[in-house]
Amino acid sequence: MMGEEGPPSLEYIQAKDLFPQKELVKEEESLQVPFTVLQGEGVEYLGHANDAVIAISNYRLHIKFKDSVINVPLRMMESVECRDMFQLHIVCKDSKVIRCHFSTFKQCQEWLKRLTRAIARPAKPEDLFAFAYHAWCLGVCADEEDQHAHLCRPGDHVRYRFQMELARMGFDLQNVWRVSDINSNYKLCTSYPQKLLVPVWITDKELENVASFRSWKRIPVVVYRHLRNGAVIARCSQPEISWWGWRNADDEYLVTSIAKACALNPGAKAANGTAQNGTSEGNEACDTDFDSSLTACSGVENAGAPQKLLILDARSYTAAVANRAKGGGCECEEYYPNCEVVFMGMANIHAIRNSFQYLRAVCSQMPDPSNWLSALESTKWLQHLSVMLKAAVLVSNAVDREGRPVLIHCSDGWDRTPQIVALAKILLDPYYRTMEGFQVLVESDWLDFGHKFGDRCGHQEKVEDQNEQCPVFLQWLDAVHQLLKQFPCLFEFNEAFLVKLVQHTYSCLYGTFLGNNPFEREMHNIYKRTCSVWSLLRAGNKNFHNLLYMASSEQVLHPVCHVRALHLWTAVYLPASSPCPLGEEGMELYLPSGSQSQEFSGRSLDRLPKTRSMDDLLSACDSSSPLTRTSSDPNLNNHCQEVRVSLEPRYASTDGSELLLEEGSAVAVRETQKLRTPGLYFNGPWSPREGVKPSVCPGHPSAHCTGPVVKSNWPWLPCHLKQHRLRQIEASYKQEVEQLRRQVRELQLRLDIRHFCVPPAEPQMDYEDDFTCLKESDGSDTEDFCSDHSEDCLSEASWEPVDKKETEVTRWVPDHMASHCFNCDCEFWLAKRRHHCRNCGNVFCAGCCHLKLPIPDQQLYDPVLVCNSCYDHIQVSRARELMSQHLKKPIATASS
Repeated sequence: MMGEEGPPSLEYIQAKDLFPQKELVKEEESLQVPFTVLQGEGVEYLGHANDAVIAISNYRLHIKFKDSVINVPLRMMESVECRDMFQLHIVCKDSKVIRCHFSTFKQCQEWLKRLTRAIARPAKPEDLFAFAYHAWCLGVCADEEDQHAHLCRPGDHVRYRFQMELARMGFDLQNVWRVSDINSNYKLCTSYPQKLLVPVWITDKELENVASFRSWKRIPVVVYRHLRNGAVIARCSQPEISWWGWRNADDEYLVTSIAKACALNPGAKAANGTAQNGTSEGNEACDTDFDSSLTACSGVENAGAPQKLLILDARSYTAAVANRAKGGGCECEEYYPNCEVVFMGMANIHAIRNSFQYLRAVCSQMPDPSNWLSALESTKWLQHLSVMLKAAVLVSNAVDREGRPVLIHCSDGWDRTPQIVALAKILLDPYYRTMEGFQVLVESDWLDFGHKFGDRCGHQEKVEDQNEQCPVFLQWLDAVHQLLKQFPCLFEFNEAFLVKLVQHTYSCLYGTFLGNNPFEREMHNIYKRTCSVWSLLRAGNKNFHNLLYMASSEQVLHPVCHVRALHLWTAVYLPASSPCPLGEEGMELYLPSGSQSQEFSGRSLDRLPKTRSMDDLLSACDSSSPLTRTSSDPNLNNHCQEVRVSLEPRYASTDGSELLLEEGSAVAVRETQKLRTPGLYFNGPWSPREGVKPSVCPGHPSAHCTGPVVKSNWPWLPCHLKQHRLRQIEASYKQEVEQLRRQVRELQLRLDIRHFCVPPAEPQMDYEDDFTCLKESDGSDTEDFCSDHSEDCLSEASWEPVDKKETEVTRWVPDHMASHCFNCDCEFWLAKRRHHCRNCGNVFCAGCCHLKLPIPDQQLYDPVLVCNSCYDHIQVSRARELMSQHLKKPIATASS
């Protein structure tokens, strides 16, 4: 639109001018676009493949077969190549592989060129589809502000997350902590948020000195506080020690000050004088593989003494020392008093990328390899997940059980550090297991603290370095998926939520994961020019809600970290080359996770050998002791909770058999001959030991579970938790059904009373009976005839069939014997006709007998004329009868 003065304003430029669509190139004029396009999406190429229609738009590749469809975003593709002359081989960033065959080599090469151009790195951010999608969405809406708020603002819990998190975690901002604005406008560090939480006595000048000593100026800042004991989690990057062994007094002072601040701002538990390590005794349920001295620190002996701060370095000691050659390094315990340094040995992005490529190659093999398990083990993907979980468990135990503050870092602090921090926060805080809390977690620990999504996901502009790509965020989501599998009732979201998040991490349909840091997102105004993925994954979307979720649970998670306890994420990695069924394309880029994972697990269980479990795994682990066979299930016992090696939980299969995954990859399925309460069992010598007592299911006082429960907060097994949650859901549904039934009965009673209380309008005069009452008598005979043929009808009063033998016949007063009205004593004449009451049989005038009611006692189920006196009497009697029946039914139901 041109203005009257000067050039047009940018705010009036339409989306079609900013993001014009290209002209469609068809191989045949008869071809039609086989899918519904999104706002701003334009199909550029449309043609034929072998038994399929193939289309490329500015957002996706779409291949439609006769009975299935492949639908994948262009930014999800990592590479495309021609194989066997006629086949396009497409490798996706989420490990999926797509194969498409063509009839000629020339056609295959043409589509190869088109796809190669389509998936090339963007020259500028606006080349990503998220910008065009948002602009076109605004263009179709009259009220742009409302549309923008709906698409771009996921909610106040994300928009004001920093302030809300400070208030929720109870930071004392008056005396102990303060929010520093030293990074305002990202002048200190572009990969950090603008507001940083540090001890109150640390000045901005000291923070500047610390920034000069930390890699990329990523100084130690606090990101989490434990409500019960006040212990905090902080994060940073590696110190720049180099071979010269540099030191920084302000950095040492800041690190030790974090531990002192925790002692000055204790949680509710420490303030009451309770020992911090009281919950850690006898509750070593997780697999840590660490020296016991790491978690042997005693509790807070007095409120003023700070706990020994744990510095967790995600790297191995060798890698940390090797980084000194590049100017990095690690903290020296001699220079950081009251601190302990622990190395986790997590692999760097290059090892993770290689492992993921091996995993993708194994999962895409056609047909399935015969050495599937050994090939999966050789990828080391599950081993890397196990190490990540162990690191998060170590942080969780230090914070929750011992009340120790923890400082976490790796090399740069934006890959392995957010993995450990975010995973530990999920273990500690049930808020982050909700849909809203999970959104806050991703925004805070991944986006605000500068995880390089642009480089790691491969959609950053003008960057061709493949060594920067790595599925770091995907690996973390896989770890969350492992927790969801082990604790299926403690997460508000389901697996489909995580699968959809994986897809849109790479799709570039939303702008949430664009850019490398918050500075780049603000520089390109991404928050206002693109849509938010949380508008799709919002808390109100029932498709992503976990039906087994228990909202009141405050349990700290202690997962099993063994590799044998982890599962391949089949919903993401396995359904690679199989196209999805028709009717599920649209915005569903791939199949939902539920059906695929269940189908795969069902096929896997069908091939499992059915054996019996060993008698006593305590002696079975010892090769010198003989093994006896029995039907007991020694899955949990006091000894197995004390030693480092803990056994895999048992899962209940769908066919009534019980599945036990034992150490050494032995799978035992025990057939149950009769119905039992789900849980753990004691047979023969397996009796509760010292420190173990039978558990009582919460919410079911009379239902005693046979499984042992340690005196401390031992987490339930998934099978037991699922069964208990299903019973809760069933009980709540029964209560809702009973409540609805009561409401229906109350409404029926009110409607009946209202129907009987409101008199109908006076009927029109029938002058055909002015001279004689034969017409009225004939009508009554017809009514009686209809009544005689309605024995199966139900009474409106009792809804019970009326016994014909109990029917009382009302005798009518003859017309010639009634010269006056029985009620008002007015004389009948030509203009005042006679009316018989069907209940008492007397003769009345029209004013005294114009109301109608059914009389079930006389088998008159349709409303008939009754006098005013009979109407009032019948109405009161019927209301009393309905009230009596309404009160008797709940009593009868309760007694039965």
